[in-house]
Amino acid sequence: MLKSSADLVAKQIQYEKTQALLSEADRAFTLMGRAIHMAGYRNAASSSIDNKHASAPQLIEVQKKSGYRGSDSITIRHELSNGIDFDCIGNVLTKERTKQNLAHQGFMLDRQASLAKGVKANGGSLICQSLDRQGRLQNTTLMNGVNLLSIEELGSKDQAKANQQKLFKVKLQMTDGALIQIDLERTFSTRNL
Repeated sequence: MLKSSADLVAKQIQYEKTQALLSEADRAFTLMGRAIHMAGYRNAASSSIDNKHASAPQLIEVQKKSGYRGSDSITIRHELSNGIDFDCIGNVLTKERTKQNLAHQGFMLDRQASLAKGVKANGGSLICQSLDRQGRLQNTTLMNGVNLLSIEELGSKDQAKANQQKLFKVKLQMTDGALIQIDLERTFSTRNL
């Protein structure tokens, strides 16, 4: 009977850890999806983005194998709307939080920073990049327990040249560092590119 109770407690703990990881992954997908949807947004009133100009920054960039354990990263830029816009950590976006009139949001995986020396990491930290009030890049940890971030642009180059919406498949591998490893993916499309 004691063994059955111990097994039941272990399964309950594993279930709760899995649910916590799924909840964190869902939050990450929501933030990344919202940013991808906004990529390249142009405010009709200001219309400062010039895609043909040589010095204009890329509005959405995926860097392959640039992060922790060979994870990918994504950078998204867009103009501010006439409403209230938020960055990936919930700050209200204002003119001060832009560079060349473009808001910046980025997601990447980095080594867990808040661990004591000698403690085993349970994956990496998902980092949100945004601009502070002086327009400087700031990194904020969104969550820990992410083993891998993979971003793949779907579709052909002909579609991209035809200014059709771009599709991105985002994969997250969540872990508790021991028994649980969950692979999740979502597909998001741009609305403005």
